[in-house]
Amino acid sequence: MNKPAIWALFSLLVGILVSTAGSAADLKVGFIDAERINRESVPAERATKKLEKEFAPREQELRKLEQQIKALQGQIEKDGLTMSESDRRNKETELGRQTREFQRLQREFREDLNLRRNEELAALFERANKVIKQIAEAEKFDLIIQEAVYRSPRIDITEKVLKALASDK
Repeated sequence: MNKPAIWALFSLLVGILVSTAGSAADLKVGFIDAERINRESVPAERATKKLEKEFAPREQELRKLEQQIKALQGQIEKDGLTMSESDRRNKETELGRQTREFQRLQREFREDLNLRRNEELAALFERANKVIKQIAEAEKFDLIIQEAVYRSPRIDITEKVLKALASDK
């Protein structure tokens, strides 16, 4: 390429950058912190309490079974040497059965809790997205992002979303 062609290309690139910068100044961008909405929003707090209430009986059942297992294990350790071989074997078999049952119930509990938590989170973010869209339309945002490596506090609209969610019953 000759020098005039390089200068022409350079001028064209500078022109594109200047025109892009001019239009970018008109761009209104907002940011929301999804984790903060998940932690601090009124619907998230309600969902957490709802899940705690819903899963409390099963959690108590697991704790009760865990205490039974610990008691049986303690009995085997304490009286194992004085028990007959068949009694000790029976107790160890019962301990193994209870331990497997506990692990199965614990796994089911975690799976069910995670499934319900995901359902509640999906409902929360569906509501939050509606609120975000309302704010974006009302305040004429061009772009609202949820994740960023860096964001200026002046574009963070999370507090507005939290307030709107709190007032939204």
